[in-house]
Amino acid sequence: MGRTYKTEAIVLRSIRFGEADRILHLYTRERGRIGAIAKGIRKTKSRVGARLEPLSHVALQLHEGSGELQTVTGVDLVRAHHATRENVYRLGVGLIGAEAMLRLFVEPEANQRAFDALARFLDLLDEGDESANETPALDLLALSFQLKLLWLSGYLPHVTACVECGAQDALVGFSPRAGGAVCRAHARDSFPVSPDGLAGIERLLSTPLADAHAAKIGDRARREALAVVTSSYEEHGGFRLRTLSA
Repeated sequence: MGRTYKTEAIVLRSIRFGEADRILHLYTRERGRIGAIAKGIRKTKSRVGARLEPLSHVALQLHEGSGELQTVTGVDLVRAHHATRENVYRLGVGLIGAEAMLRLFVEPEANQRAFDALARFLDLLDEGDESANETPALDLLALSFQLKLLWLSGYLPHVTACVECGAQDALVGFSPRAGGAVCRAHARDSFPVSPDGLAGIERLLSTPLADAHAAKIGDRARREALAVVTSSYEEHGGFRLRTLSA
């Protein structure tokens, strides 16, 4: 018999299905990650399709039946994020954030802080610098958002002291297995990370997303922060983001 309910959601991924439908991966405010089908939205006359593009923030009406996929029965736009989708650089950054959310938060369990962080990330991306010419994977907003998602999902990288002995001096690397920085005496299962890299990660973790681009973090430190993020994904989640290797 099922039931119908309303919720805010952000579209993480949209996949063609059949002749006119789409399968949607959504992160919702009240239920966390869910899957849904939007029937007929690829038809030429459908006005709903444009509202359900990846990265769109929407207010949905969903019907929950007996199957795994819920059915979209109504859509209103909250934020379309056109500015992000129409700029190649911004879109690259946005898709990294969406895939990180998709892979880290896989259960239908509400996480209000994660939903709010994703919505804030996309809002800030709309307001970003159109002239940015760096690699999206090294974008400070992208790195800050992913580090905060690791924190919210329980995989916070500890970078202010050695995770093995607590020493705060002479930190030389990061151990994905241990989940944090290590000193020289415990560097066996680690890869090198400079003091600037560890300081940059701590700065991005401790400051609001809105301040990410104001952080003075050099190219080497950004690459080291990215290595910490990707190694944490592989060690704790067993996955790699396709958007980071594109």
